[in-house]
Amino acid sequence: MNKSASFLVAGVLIGAILATVGFSLFLRDQKSAGSTQSKRVLKLGHGLDTGHPVHKAMEFMKERLEKLSGGSVTIDIYPSSVLGSETQCIEQLQNGSLAMTKTSAAAMENFIPSMSVFGLPYIFRDADHYWAVLNGEIGQRMLQQGEKKFLRGLCYYDAGSRNFYTKEKPIRTPSDLKGLKIRVMNSATAIDMVKAMGGAPTPIAWGELYSALAQGTVGGAENNPPSFTSNKHYEVCKHFTLDGHTRIPDLLLISSKVWKKLSPQIQGWVQQAAAESSEFQRDLWRKETTAALEKVKEEGVVVYEVDTAAFAAKVAPMLEKVDNLEVRELLKQIAEIK
Repeated sequence: MNKSASFLVAGVLIGAILATVGFSLFLRDQKSAGSTQSKRVLKLGHGLDTGHPVHKAMEFMKERLEKLSGGSVTIDIYPSSVLGSETQCIEQLQNGSLAMTKTSAAAMENFIPSMSVFGLPYIFRDADHYWAVLNGEIGQRMLQQGEKKFLRGLCYYDAGSRNFYTKEKPIRTPSDLKGLKIRVMNSATAIDMVKAMGGAPTPIAWGELYSALAQGTVGGAENNPPSFTSNKHYEVCKHFTLDGHTRIPDLLLISSKVWKKLSPQIQGWVQQAAAESSEFQRDLWRKETTAALEKVKEEGVVVYEVDTAAFAAKVAPMLEKVDNLEVRELLKQIAEIK
């Protein structure tokens, strides 16, 4: 074989080898790309820290979804407002750029007026009545009322009962609230409630409340025991009253635009994982509430058991004046639940 022929054969062999290697890499890349495409990732953003019971419930949901789907569907969780505030996350759900978020039912009033029912005081007899409503026909129907705003509810998370806590004097009866500045959420319902009890409602951002209490801008506030404890408000306020005036749940939302792109099978997996995470979170919340109250007692806080009927009587006229017909009907239906 002459020199030219040898070069030709060598060139053909090298070309064949390169072609084979290239094709193998192509197949590997295609397989890799196919694997990436077959695994669906849902992004979930929220404003809570990683130690919060709701965040832990979301991690549980992620694990359950991966198991139910055989690893084909997962959730990437972004806590501590890294994807934006609560309102910004809701807006991202509406345009379909974010799959899921957590919000308070109080914040949903701006999107679904009937959600304001959850902010009304003493509409639930106890925790059992509360969950009978949420897990029943009423609660499940309300989860879907955001569809027209591209917001679909998946489940409720427990946010406990809200209670008064104060700096100087304890709240044992409604009359103890007379003239006292109490920090409330920027909610018309919360403002009306404190007014009805004789207090002076003062909306202040949650992040600014510790300093407002320390400086005497307000004489007290209202929230659940875990929030009172985790934010160290017990360092300033030494009186905590278990009056349980409201029970406002958190909601886990998914973008309707994202939901409709999921197959019925994946929708079923997501819904089941969410429902199981709700049960998981409820149990965790009970334990953390008990632990929170024990901790603040050790820190010198006096916890008061009170006659809630006296507080409920003060706000009864407020419930009678509700002018939203849908909310009035909901109040009637909730009262009928055994």
